Amino acid sequence: MLGELPLDQVRTLLAVVDEGTFDAAAAALHVTPSAVSQRVKALEQRTGRVLLRRTKPVRPTESGEVLVRFARQLARLERDARGELGMSGAGEPTRVTVAVNADSLATWFLGALTRVPREPRLCFELWREDQDHTAALLRDGQVMAAVTSSPEPVPGCSVRALGRMRYLPVANPEFAARHLDGPLREALREAPVIVFDRQDDLQDGFVRALTRGRHEASALRHLVPASEGFAEAVAAGLGWGLVPEAQANPLLDAGRLVRIDPERWVDVPLYWQQWKLDSLALAAVAEAVSATAAEALRG
Repeated sequence: MLGELPLDQVRTLLAVVDEGTFDAAAAALHVTPSAVSQRVKALEQRTGRVLLRRTKPVRPTESGEVLVRFARQLARLERDARGELGMSGAGEPTRVTVAVNADSLATWFLGALTRVPREPRLCFELWREDQDHTAALLRDGQVMAAVTSSPEPVPGCSVRALGRMRYLPVANPEFAARHLDGPLREALREAPVIVFDRQDDLQDGFVRALTRGRHEASALRHLVPASEGFAEAVAAGLGWGLVPEAQANPLLDAGRLVRIDPERWVDVPLYWQQWKLDSLALAAVAEAVSATAAEALRG
């Protein structure tokens, strides 16, 4: 059981993962590299599992990730307790780490952070990642919370639905007239397309749905890994793409974009997952995020 694990060994394991090497962890902990190695080996013997891959940098195994996540949660609880006891440094804020997808970050998420109460004093560390992959950052303990597309809670986390982000298939009017004049399911096989990055499957999924799984979007694709830049690339006529409704509507009103299929769109459900910790800071962020999402996303 975790309660029976020597906490100095658990903290040492975390230091090795964070610092990347046994020597660097030893320097951070002000002990010898031999002491670090002995603590990790003792922890592996106690758990009966290999916890680290001895690569450069060191990486935790699946079992190691469980203990790394526990170590980060333990550190969070210690900091909260020190703050409530008045033992934290003068004016020292509480750091909250959150993984969030680029489109939420560009549209509604920052507004949520402005609604977080000023007490306790918080500072935010945001990790930008695709909504399909933010849960992985939770799983390995890198972040305390995440906006994710997965309704399945990461072990040790709670989950709540936020709403659906709607994406509209749009293009520049001149681009649409040049490349999409004809049956759309055929035209999209050849028309240049904008994708966020190589993990972005939104456009391909739209074409697969349109063609009943027979085709994907054109191989002629531009990668634009920035939410605002993505919308501007579509508006500039580099290709068609699925743009968040909040970003697309002003461009549609201005005539810079047209909907290439007014009867189709893609809704991506979003969820808030967070560590199951009795943390006032994390609870305050969760409430602000949930309230803002209720206003900004579709229910």
